[in-house]
Amino acid sequence: MTAATYTGARTFTTAEPTVGPPGPGQVQIAVAYTGLCGTDLHIFHGDMDARVTMPAVIGHEMSGTIAAIGEGGAGWSVGQPVTVMPTLSCGSCPACRRGNTHICHNLNFVGIDSEGSMQNSWNVPADILVALPEGLALDEAALIEPTAVAVHDVRRSKLVASDFVVVIGGGPVGQLIASVALQQGARVVLVELDPGRRETAKGFGIIAIDPREENLVEYVLRETDGAGADVAFEVSGAAAGVNSAVEVLTTRGRLVMVAIHPKPKEIDLHRFFWRELEMFGARLYQREDFEEAVRLVANGAIPARQLISRVVALQDVEEGFLSLESGGVMKVLVDCREVTA
Repeated sequence: MTAATYTGARTFTTAEPTVGPPGPGQVQIAVAYTGLCGTDLHIFHGDMDARVTMPAVIGHEMSGTIAAIGEGGAGWSVGQPVTVMPTLSCGSCPACRRGNTHICHNLNFVGIDSEGSMQNSWNVPADILVALPEGLALDEAALIEPTAVAVHDVRRSKLVASDFVVVIGGGPVGQLIASVALQQGARVVLVELDPGRRETAKGFGIIAIDPREENLVEYVLRETDGAGADVAFEVSGAAAGVNSAVEVLTTRGRLVMVAIHPKPKEIDLHRFFWRELEMFGARLYQREDFEEAVRLVANGAIPARQLISRVVALQDVEEGFLSLESGGVMKVLVDCREVTA
């Protein structure tokens, strides 16, 4: 058994941990692929050392098959393809009591706060498993978790068919939000500086513009007969992105804050008052979002395959992070399958 273990800023080692059989209520997964995300990159940079207990096996965007089932794991079968919804809630905090377990005050985010999927063999609680349909390629299935993020974001926006949508930021989550919104009948424009990401979006049938070459507000007003956008998703994490997202909205438009802004940003609250705008936070996902994400990826509605830029071996995970740092890639996967002689 092999695991990629984070031991400090910019450092992973390949270790051979002892993985026992799954305990009561657990299932052991033979991990196939783990996707690297922005949070993982923050961990790689050492920015989350106060939260991550080292040495740490991280990773939460994953796919695999069931290898063994512990006591109480009825309903699952060995060989069944699965992913995980990597959230463990306390069940007793105010958020949980109101049914919002995904934003539990004491949330254990699996792969950050506890052991993750960047290993061959992984024991997890059976109740976080999500079944995958037979025939779905496991590399594509590793994109179900970020797709669930996008599904939740779109659901928070109260989007309806024919809404005009602006997505600020064309990274993987921005591309997925645009794709989900398009599937729901919205008119979508994605705003992105990087030409490669714009080309990726265009390949999915999404209009993508460079705000340095075309005035975004003028474009939106022209396309909406002077009204403005019904929904804007801020996915860039930049102050300019926040300002643009607010500026393009129509009367009673909705702003969804998707990017993480660790430092406060200025925002035009007078415009919120004047146009009766709404702003929604969107964090993680719920079970229904995950199930919808499985459906979208499995039926090809989400272009998962085209978002995979590179696959690296488990022992080369540092190289995968360097690819993310360098830009120009969308999704990097780690091949966690056990190598047999």
